[in-house]
Amino acid sequence: MSIHTTDQGWVLETATTGYALGLNAAGLLTHRYWGRRLTSPDDYPPAPNPLAWASFNSAAQSTPEEYPGYAGETFIDPCIKVTFADGVRDVVLRFESAEQRDGDQPELRIILRDTAYPLRVTLHYRVHHAHDLIERWATATNEGDAPISIERMLSAEWHLPPGSGYRLSHLTGRWADEMNLRREPLVQGLKVLESRRINTSHHHSPWFAIDRGAADEDSGQVWFGALAWSGNWKIVAEVTDFDTTRVKIGLNDWDFAWRLGAGEQFVTPSSFAGYSDAGFGKASRSFHDLVRAQLLPHGDAVRQVLYNSWEATLFDVDERSQVELARLAAEMGVELFVMDDGWFHGRTSDRAGLGDWWPDAVKFPSGLSPLIAQVNALGMQFGLWVEPEMVNPDSELYRAHPDWVIHFPTRARTEGRNQLILNVARQDVQGYLIDTIDRLLTEHNIAFIKWDMNRSVSEPGWPDAPGDQREIWVRYVQGLYHIWGTLRARHPQVIWQSCSGGGARADLGILRLADQIWASDNTEPTARLQIQEGFSQVFPASTMESWVTDMGPEYLPLSFRFHVSMCGSLGVGGHLVHWGAARRAEAAGLIALYKAIRHIVHQGDMYRLRSPHDHAFSAVQYVSKDKAEGVLFAFRTHIPRPANLPPIYLRGLDPDARYEVEGFAGARSGRAWMEAGLTLELADFGSTARRITEALRD
Repeated sequence: MSIHTTDQGWVLETATTGYALGLNAAGLLTHRYWGRRLTSPDDYPPAPNPLAWASFNSAAQSTPEEYPGYAGETFIDPCIKVTFADGVRDVVLRFESAEQRDGDQPELRIILRDTAYPLRVTLHYRVHHAHDLIERWATATNEGDAPISIERMLSAEWHLPPGSGYRLSHLTGRWADEMNLRREPLVQGLKVLESRRINTSHHHSPWFAIDRGAADEDSGQVWFGALAWSGNWKIVAEVTDFDTTRVKIGLNDWDFAWRLGAGEQFVTPSSFAGYSDAGFGKASRSFHDLVRAQLLPHGDAVRQVLYNSWEATLFDVDERSQVELARLAAEMGVELFVMDDGWFHGRTSDRAGLGDWWPDAVKFPSGLSPLIAQVNALGMQFGLWVEPEMVNPDSELYRAHPDWVIHFPTRARTEGRNQLILNVARQDVQGYLIDTIDRLLTEHNIAFIKWDMNRSVSEPGWPDAPGDQREIWVRYVQGLYHIWGTLRARHPQVIWQSCSGGGARADLGILRLADQIWASDNTEPTARLQIQEGFSQVFPASTMESWVTDMGPEYLPLSFRFHVSMCGSLGVGGHLVHWGAARRAEAAGLIALYKAIRHIVHQGDMYRLRSPHDHAFSAVQYVSKDKAEGVLFAFRTHIPRPANLPPIYLRGLDPDARYEVEGFAGARSGRAWMEAGLTLELADFGSTARRITEALRD
């Protein structure tokens, strides 16, 4: 049983962790414990009853409430704040009842109710036992006749054990420089990470990990979590003056309001969180397993080797140029050919065409079908790039519906990349995009869609909104999910990729719809090492599309470029005509190697052995779930000479089994490879991929 009810409250247990909550003497729903699973449900500590410090600091301020509202003398950052119809601007929630639902994903529901108003708040706790994760979200229900204005409603508050000295890990960045891993001490006050851009953003990721300052990949206690949402979000890490630390996560309340009408409900996105007693690596693998087992539309299937023609032809696409590239790609062993931007009506540059999603009659006078047929005849599937949320002012769609974009009537409409954002919160816009993309997929044999979004929001207005205009931040994402979800239901065979100028829409929410994420527009291999390590904190390798391109210094060998991209879902984006026969032949050999190992990379466990954030000599390893095989990738960028590379200590092997590592004579025990390690020789900007195979048992 994963959920236990005791005299002290409730205990949620996963395979190795425990989470406890209960009512304290004041009747408040409080946090009791989060950490390693204890022997018995009765072992978990009781709900705390802290004392007041002074008239300035009541007991409520030190009480670790599971879902605190803005009320009374708490003076902490709350999870929920509302305004009732009579102008009262706080919410006083008290426990009413609890419900438990068993099954494959057990769920505990705690019902709280305001003491004076018809507002019910339900806290949901779902246990993902095998993945050592707990999923939390909240539902607000207006049971009265008058509307309630929600000003803040987060998904969850996660409490750390009492004490100080915690360290926060998070991801920062910018366009072409995403997913930089940062670690910094948490001190008294609020540390805020957020997006206000209507998408997840390049600049921060809705993920956190907290340790006591000394955890590493393989050891130490780590508390971690992420939000499954593709719009504005917020993480607040709060350290009080009473040695308590808490992390709130959910929808960003900046410029947010929601009119909750009579009988209506508002549901927050899910927050997933867990505890690791074996460092950051185990925390990441928990997320990887969850994503592959429960979120991805096509599960843990291996991904095809892809070629994308963008860097070869840019906007100058036509049937002849694409077929020429497709023939070369097929000879190399590519399985999926993707035509990028430039194929649709009026699209000769980034100044026109967005919104008009039908083949350009000049470039493709017979439509796309002849091209697709030739690609299929070469033994490859066909994919296409689209950017449905955007519109160019120079387009048939905008000329017909200028009111469909996000805008303020009295302000100039700021263009980014010469485009405006369609308001997909509108039902008419949703209908247009569903019908248009559905027709495209129905009339053509398209197996893959790269869905892009190349700007952040400006003038976030909705003049004829049905309620408060500030609801646009949530309704936009809900509309996006509706469009994408409807198309997925109609075309379940299609593989979708989430792209937003690179990694600006990388989150657990979009992975319920997309099987892949484009991590960054930066394909320079040495830069990708850090981007990919940051990406791996949350997402498995199978979701990370990674191209081999012509971007990067000439002195980087083709093998280095391929090895970097092999650490994810391999794609190729260079100009194949310019590569020449010798380079294409070398690429074919590397693609064949990747096909032999990709099931390990996509479906196995990942171990970050040496961080490219910290070292010019880095390494990452993948091990199959049955521990029978693995693959080691190692990379050296620039290290001044003379230099001796340090040993690499493998991970994840069966210590009692014997393994052979490619390039090393003889078999050794898994324990020997992990404890004694191995030494590689690499020159500057050298790399290697070494297969690891369990030796035959006697």
